[in-house]
Amino acid sequence: MINIEVEKNQNENSLSLLRRFTKRVQGAGILPRVRSIRYSSRTISEAVKRKKTLKLLRKREEVAKQVKLGKIVENVRRRR
Repeated sequence: MINIEVEKNQNENSLSLLRRFTKRVQGAGILPRVRSIRYSSRTISEAVKRKKTLKLLRKREEVAKQVKLGKIVENVRRRR
């Protein structure tokens, strides 16, 4: 991680200090890199995919069993 540090000079006002800081940030290329990785996520490993799929299958079997026993009502999907 790159840290940009700017110190105020004696005869410098806040606006010019802020402008100098902004220029340093732009020069370092921090913002484009952060924006490019903002919404990216890691790829899910095969083991995690397998575990998630097995959990889903077990849940479906359990629901099917409950419907067969009459403990829950089967959902009827209606299309628009």
